[in-house]
Amino acid sequence: MNLFDDENLKWRRFTGDESFDYPIDYEAALLSIRDDGHVDLLYRWAPNSYCHFHRHTAATTSTVLAGELHVDTIDPSTGKVVQTKIRRAGDYAHKEPGDVHMERGGPEGALVLFNLLAMDNSLAESLAKDGTIIVESKFDDILNRRRQKQ
Repeated sequence: MNLFDDENLKWRRFTGDESFDYPIDYEAALLSIRDDGHVDLLYRWAPNSYCHFHRHTAATTSTVLAGELHVDTIDPSTGKVVQTKIRRAGDYAHKEPGDVHMERGGPEGALVLFNLLAMDNSLAESLAKDGTIIVESKFDDILNRRRQKQ
């Protein structure tokens, strides 16, 4: 599989609505999911657009393949940005569960490979500004969607 040019990838697009005060426009493609809790996903961001404010509840590694990924780490107790990083093509990172942050594509967008290991069926939680959970991304839900499509 060529991650840069594969017409068989099934992209799922996410956008925001008027309840968000930042532009949300990103897509995800499931590369693989295994019964042992491993999930491999490819994400791409539109230029200068965010994904939802979220917390990883799974151990996560990521590799920027193209563009820039701007990452603001948030202190969950104050809601304030405590660190900002610009990750460029070739940058690799590993985070344990609990990492709260905002991500956005740079001026050219971003393409990022994520490898997750689900703990207790949970992968990530989308958060409201006050830190309350809007939606939880669950391993079993993704696995069941994959099985239904086969």
